[in-house]
Amino acid sequence: QVQLVESGGGLVQPGGSLRLSCAASGRTFSDYAVAWFRQAPGKEREFLAAIGSFDRLTLYADSVKGRFTISRDNAKNTVYLPMNNLKPEDTAVYYCAAGRRFTRTLNYDYWGQGTQVTVSS
Repeated sequence: QVQLVESGGGLVQPGGSLRLSCAASGRTFSDYAVAWFRQAPGKEREFLAAIGSFDRLTLYADSVKGRFTISRDNAKNTVYLPMNNLKPEDTAVYYCAAGRRFTRTLNYDYWGQGTQVTVSS
């Protein structure tokens, strides 16, 4: 079992930055791929970025490539998502997810509760 807790969300002005963190419990966290998704009101949950377990391969959605960077520190059981040049359309609840499959789909086994990101002047 893996439990995930997101943090780092908040209110930021357009063009600003935030860094999201996803802290995991469980001794086997390093075995799992981890991804970030977001969901805006009235919209489907959207894939943003994923990172593999030991090989550290990464995937990004086109909408965030070059602005968001996913990384992980297995010693701290934490995955990070620094976000730069934020736009109002980035406003959403952000979720991290972990699973055995490295994928852009929603097919992850464990999900956090989410953290709100609001981009507004």
